[in-house]
Amino acid sequence: MTAPTLAPPGAPPPPGPPAAGLLRRLVTDPVARLGTLVAAVLTVLVVVPMVGLVASTLRPTGREAWSDVLTGRLAGSLLWEPLGNSLLIGTATAAGSVLLGGGLAWLVVMTDVPFRRTIGLLATVPFALPSFALALAWETVFRNDLVGGRVGVLADLGVAVPDWLAWGPVPVAATLVAHYFSLSFLLAAAALATVNGELMEAAAMTGAGRLRIARSIALPVVAPALLSGGLLAFAEGVGNFASPALLGLPVRFHTLSTRLHGAVVTGQVERGYVLSIVLVAVAATILLAGNRVVGGRRSYATIGGKGGRRTLVGLGPWRVPLTAAAVGLCLATSVLPGLVLLATSFARRTNSFTGGFTLHFWTGASDPAFAQGQRGVLRDPQIVEAVLTTVGLGLAVALAATVLGTAVGYVGVRLRGARPVTGALALLSYLPFLVPGIALGAAFIAQFGRPVGPLPALYGTFALLVIAGTAYTLPFAAQAGRSAVGQISPDVEEAAVMAGAGLARRGARIVVPLAARGLLAGAALVFVNIVRDLSLVVLLVTPALPLLSVLTYRYAAEGFAQFANAITVIIVVLSVGATVLARRLERTARPWEETG
Repeated sequence: MTAPTLAPPGAPPPPGPPAAGLLRRLVTDPVARLGTLVAAVLTVLVVVPMVGLVASTLRPTGREAWSDVLTGRLAGSLLWEPLGNSLLIGTATAAGSVLLGGGLAWLVVMTDVPFRRTIGLLATVPFALPSFALALAWETVFRNDLVGGRVGVLADLGVAVPDWLAWGPVPVAATLVAHYFSLSFLLAAAALATVNGELMEAAAMTGAGRLRIARSIALPVVAPALLSGGLLAFAEGVGNFASPALLGLPVRFHTLSTRLHGAVVTGQVERGYVLSIVLVAVAATILLAGNRVVGGRRSYATIGGKGGRRTLVGLGPWRVPLTAAAVGLCLATSVLPGLVLLATSFARRTNSFTGGFTLHFWTGASDPAFAQGQRGVLRDPQIVEAVLTTVGLGLAVALAATVLGTAVGYVGVRLRGARPVTGALALLSYLPFLVPGIALGAAFIAQFGRPVGPLPALYGTFALLVIAGTAYTLPFAAQAGRSAVGQISPDVEEAAVMAGAGLARRGARIVVPLAARGLLAGAALVFVNIVRDLSLVVLLVTPALPLLSVLTYRYAAEGFAQFANAITVIIVVLSVGATVLARRLERTARPWEETG
């Protein structure tokens, strides 16, 4: 029996030719064998669907789709106009997210603003909400009569709502900023917490003004975080489907994601695949370019050593108005949307508080006087089935992604001297982050929507949702795995190796129990991402396999606003509950609580 080799951190690679040494390790080292197996699984999950997507566009019908999309008579409406709209939305989302998130982070971390903990907590809530929850809340309040049907709350009260505020790029960008500014806030707050307080005090003693201190000391530290937050918001904004579909499609404001969806559901599958590739190229180019800029600017690390306690910047006469603005922003993006959706789900008339209230849309039996005889969401078998399917999908994906993420993290932390294996795992686990959800869904249809060898077509099956969801959430799970395993000292396992414990036994008796808290927190975040997601599953779900997010979109598109809002409230409860659980498990550091 070959003794397992657990290389301590920093151990040199085995002697001999590099290729021969690596090959020997892949055969004899159980950790290296585990890394090879995981890399093969990730290749099937990540690389094969993308290759299948590209291959589908290289067939004769696919080549014709390329010419149609790029240079055909309809190229303007198929590609160039949606591409311009997507770039516009992405840029606006990035700029707004950095401005709001960065400003709020500076306020709660660096200043003497009151209610710091409450503001900081509320600022993290919007990212836990589904993006379509904010879009639905916006439509519920600001919808006007431009596209017909029932108007929103304001118009119902007699307030004239301009078209630009009700439909098109402004509400789409506004709802996406409200959703994604949390990312910039978290990144900027963590960066600002590292600013050396003693250095700032020294600068103040030399006569430097607040503006100069902020520009010379704080800004260089927080700049990479702001840039990263802006890039993430841009990529998410470009690939988002829900907000453009709900607030843009009624006035023919198309983005790449909505045009892609329209092409696939109308049978123009190859054109949809081409648009998917363009969407992936745009998002990946921006993210990779941004990562290169951030990674190449080593000069950002200008402050070293252990800083002292920060001295908070006094806001003076601006304390009250800035506090009111911060609290108002947080309430408007975290609490108010949920209250609007909950309240209007009880409204007897759509988006109206003047026509009375009813429990019908929650618990009512079939009544021809309401919503064409449809039952309340808690009595509708299809919605109850959707709740069970959504929760089951979230749990299944959380389990699968956590197992894979733990394996990726374990190999990445423990395996030394096998850079090809660890590098491949790092790359494969990061790639899904570059692919917008709706484009990844199209890739899985292209690869698994038809029989492959002995495997039957998986389109419309629960298995395909689990596989696609696992690939989609892999970056989160892998990062959680690295963090959790990295906290376990190798000495513990080395003692087990000396006692003859194999890899499986060490994993079951040492790694998993010690890392359980971090792994459960990562699993909860994966669960949240799947439960609230619409972009990935909107192309993969069939009527026979209902999910809450897709049902919400269908009800909203068909004008059943109360049902859509009620289901969204259910999703919000599931998402926020799991997020709170994750925060408690990981005991996340809150930079705004370290001062004051």
